[in-house]
Parts: sequence; C-alpha cells; structure tokens
Amino acid sequence: MMTPTHSARLLERLSRLIHNEAHAHGLKPVQWDVVRYLAAANRFSRSPSAVTSYLNLTKGTVSQTINALEAKGFVVKHADATDRRRVTLDLSSQARAVLKDDPLLRISSHMDALKEDSRRGLDAGLGELLDRLIRERNGRPFGVCHTCRHHRPGREEGQGGFCNLLQEGLTVEDGNLLCVEHAA
Repeated sequence: MMTPTHSARLLERLSRLIHNEAHAHGLKPVQWDVVRYLAAANRFSRSPSAVTSYLNLTKGTVSQTINALEAKGFVVKHADATDRRRVTLDLSSQARAVLKDDPLLRISSHMDALKEDSRRGLDAGLGELLDRLIRERNGRPFGVCHTCRHHRPGREEGQGGFCNLLQEGLTVEDGNLLCVEHAA
C-alpha cells in the first residue's frame, strides 16, 4: 500500500538520482540549479535575491555560487540602469550551449515515457505538494508571467502585454518565463 511516507521516500530517492546526475560540464548541482533558474526566469526575476528566494538557499550560498559561475564564464552580472546597487544576471552563450546537454533532460525523457494519465497525476500532485511547502515556509510562489493576475495581454498577436504591478511592457518571451512577482 502506498503511504505518504513511502511517497516521500520515493521523492527523496528520485531527488538523489537527479542530484547525482548534476555533476556534468564541471558544474556542481547547485550551480546547475542556478543556471536552470536563470534560463527560465524573465528579465525582472534574474537577480541574486530572486535566485535566493526561488531555490530557498542562503544569500551566502547564492553569492558564492553566482561568483563561481561568473568565474567559469556561465553568468554575466550587470548593474541595474536605474539603481546601481541592484544586479541583473544573464547567462552567457556558453551556459546556454551547456543547457542543451542538461542532465535533467535525461530525467525528462523518462517522464515523457510515462502514460499521459500518470504524467498528469504526477504533475498535479507534485505541484500541489510544492505549493503547500512554499506556503508553509512563507516563500514566494513564482509562476509563469502570463498566468499572473497583474499580466495584461497584448492587443495584437505577437505582443507580449503589460505588467500592471511593475508598470512595464512585456515581451512575448517575458510572458512565458518565471516571474518573482507572480500572483495567482
């Protein structure tokens, strides 16, 4: 019989397998986590504080990880044009190339082999579990920009839209990426 404890142990074992896969291209697992996050985040969400919040890590760990990624040529830091104290992070072309060989893609291919019903159920269950844990820890939910209550779609096909919270125009790409300011 499947118990919550059994399910938690399966998740733990899966996370260990995923973690062990993440030593490719000279990157440590936490470095892969940062690279993956930055690849999935919109331009408003590529800051050290957003990385800290999304990955639920300490500021020190994130700072050291970003510095290591910068030294390896994977991350480029930019001072914010309006506030020089703020930093924006971008992935280098080297990092984007390495993402094409992301070890997590192997796991994704196995998930793709699951039956549609199993995959949907797994996705729904994991999403619900993640939401509960984030709420319990008073974390930020993050989410895809175009699903946010602050998002206003563009008037014409191919327009990204507008963020009512930030009072900023959005590209189509922004609308399809994670946002630190997301509100359901």
